[in-house]
Amino acid sequence: MAARINTSLHNALSLLNPFNTPLNTKPFTCRNSFRFSKKLPYYSQSSSGKRALYCTSSSQESTVDGADTFVLTTPLYYVNAPPHMGSAYTTIAADSIARFQRLLGKKVIFITGTDEHGEKIATSAAASGRNPAEHCDLISQSYRTLWKDLDIAYDKFIRTTDPKHEAIVKEFYARVFANGDIYRADYEGLYCVNCEEYKDEKELLENNCCPVHQAPCVARKEDNYFFALSKYQKPLEDILAQNPRFVQPSYRLNEVQSWIKSGLRDFSISRALVDWGIPVPDDNKQTIYVWFDALLGYISALTEDNKQQNLETAVSLGWPASLHLIGKDILRFHAVYWPAMLMSAGLNLPKMVFGHGFLTKDGMKMGKSLGNTLEPLELVKKFGPDAVRYFFLREVEFGNDGDYSEDRFIKIVNAHLANTIGNLLNRTLGLLKKNCESTLVVDSTIAAEGVPLKDTVEKLVEKARTNYENLSLSSACEAVLEIGNAGNTYMDQRAPWFLFKQGGVSAEEAAKDLVIILEVMRVIAVALSPVAPCLSLKIYSQLGYSVDQFNSITWSDTKWGGLKEGQVMEQASPVFARIELNPEKEEEENKPKVGKKTGKAKVKVVDQTPTVAEA
Repeated sequence: MAARINTSLHNALSLLNPFNTPLNTKPFTCRNSFRFSKKLPYYSQSSSGKRALYCTSSSQESTVDGADTFVLTTPLYYVNAPPHMGSAYTTIAADSIARFQRLLGKKVIFITGTDEHGEKIATSAAASGRNPAEHCDLISQSYRTLWKDLDIAYDKFIRTTDPKHEAIVKEFYARVFANGDIYRADYEGLYCVNCEEYKDEKELLENNCCPVHQAPCVARKEDNYFFALSKYQKPLEDILAQNPRFVQPSYRLNEVQSWIKSGLRDFSISRALVDWGIPVPDDNKQTIYVWFDALLGYISALTEDNKQQNLETAVSLGWPASLHLIGKDILRFHAVYWPAMLMSAGLNLPKMVFGHGFLTKDGMKMGKSLGNTLEPLELVKKFGPDAVRYFFLREVEFGNDGDYSEDRFIKIVNAHLANTIGNLLNRTLGLLKKNCESTLVVDSTIAAEGVPLKDTVEKLVEKARTNYENLSLSSACEAVLEIGNAGNTYMDQRAPWFLFKQGGVSAEEAAKDLVIILEVMRVIAVALSPVAPCLSLKIYSQLGYSVDQFNSITWSDTKWGGLKEGQVMEQASPVFARIELNPEKEEEENKPKVGKKTGKAKVKVVDQTPTVAEA
C-alpha cells in the first residue's frame, strides 16, 4: 500500500515539477485519535478502485482531440437559497476568463453548476414547503436563468443530483477506500450546519460561533467514515513548496500553508443523520459528506449525457482542470481536502486554485438582517448585463475584497462605457456619415502610417493581454479604457470637424483621422469582449460587421489594420445607455439636508437587449 500511495504522490508532484528534478517521497503514517469500528464495507480485489489511474502528461495544458484545452470551473453553488451577488461575481469573472481563453484559440470547457445534497438543503426545502428534489429543481433553474441574463456562456452545467454524477462519486469513493484512506470511527465535536463541517474550537468565536456564518456551532456525536487527510500533510507541503502558483493570489497560499503547518486532521466523509445525499457504498444508513460529493462535480461534469459513465472516461475528457475559481471562504476545501482526495485516488491535481475576496455594500457586509442585500437579478434588470459585468471586474481588484455603492456604480459606468467608449464611436460615425457617406476612404494601416497613436494602441493591447493572462481583470479593463482615452485625445487634438470645414488636403486628412479612430474602436470591441460582450457586439455591428463575424473573432484581431478602404459603416446609434439620476420628491421625514439632492437611478431608454453572441 505504501508503494501505491507513494507512486500516486510522485505523479502528482511530477505534474507540478516543470524542471523534472528528483523527488523524494517517504511512506505515510496515519495519525488519528478516533475510536475505530470493526465493521467496514467490503470491496472485492477486482474492484476498479484497486486500479489507480495515473496521468503521465507533463504539458502545461490538457489536450482533448489534439487541441489545447482550458478547463475552468466555478464552485458548484449551494441551492439552499437563490443566487446572490457573490456567486454572480465569481461566475462573471469565470466567464470573462473563459471568453479570453477562447479568443486565444483554446478549446475551453467552462464548468459551473449546483451542489444539491446535504442537511442544509433538506432544511431549506422543508421550510419552503417542498420536498428536496422540488426545491433543488427550482433553485438550480434560478441559477441558469441568472447566468443567461448575465451573458454567461458556460459549456457544462452539472447538478450533483444527476445520475451520472452519483456514479462517478461512488467509483471515486471505492478507489480511495481501496487505497486504504477511508476508515470508520466515532467522532464528537462542534458542527456548523451552514458550513456542513466540524470545527476546531480554536477557530471559533465567542460562544462557539462559526467565524464565517456568525452562528453557534452545535455539539454532535456520530459514527462516520473518515478520510485520512493527515497522511497527506507532507505531500501537500511538498506540492506547495515546489509549485507556489498552485494557490493564488500569493496571500491565499500563505493561508493554506499556515493551515497545513498547524497540523491536518482526518475529516468525516459521511453523515449518519442526513438522508438527502448519495448513500455510502454498502452502507445505506449513511450518506456521503457534501464536500466529498460536490468536489467530484468538476470531473463528472466532463462526461456526456446519456452515455455510460466512469471515472476513467471522465478524466480523459479534460481533467485536470486548468483553474478552480472560488470565493476565499471555501479555500480550505479546494486547496487542502481536494488535492489530498485526488492523490489518494491516483488522479492529477488542478493547475491552479484562485480564491477571490468578498463583496460589501456601501462599506458594510451584506446580510438580510441588515436589509442591505444586493440582488443580482434586480441589478441586471435595472442596468443591463454589460454595466454589471464591467463595474465588478473593473472596480474590484481580482483576489481582494470589493465594495459596491450605487453612486460609484453609476459614475464609473457612465464615465467609462457611455462617455469614453460609446460617445467616441457615436461622434466619429456621425462625422463619417456627414462628410464621407459612412464609407472609409483608406485602409486603416495606410491611414496610421507615421501616427504615434497606432504604437500606443498596440502597446496597450499587449498590456491588456498580459493582464488577462495573469487574471488581473481590473488592470485588463483599465488597459482597454486607456485605448479609449487615447482615441478621445487624438480626436480632440486633430479636430476633424474643423479640418472638414477647411476642405482640400485638410479634409482628406480628416477623413483619414476618422478611419484611425474607428480602427481604435474596432480594437476596443475585441479587447473588451471578454468583459462586455453585448457592448462589444454593438460596436462591431456599427463598424459594418455581422454577428457571425463577431463570433469568429480571435485575439489576433486586436492587431491594427482590420478596417479596409470602401468598408461601409452603419448608422450611428448610442451603444450604451447612459444612466441618469432623476431627483424625486422625498417624504418629509426622509428629506436630505439643504442643498443636497437625492433621486433614484434611471436608465435612459436605449435598446438594451440586442442579440447576444457567444464569444
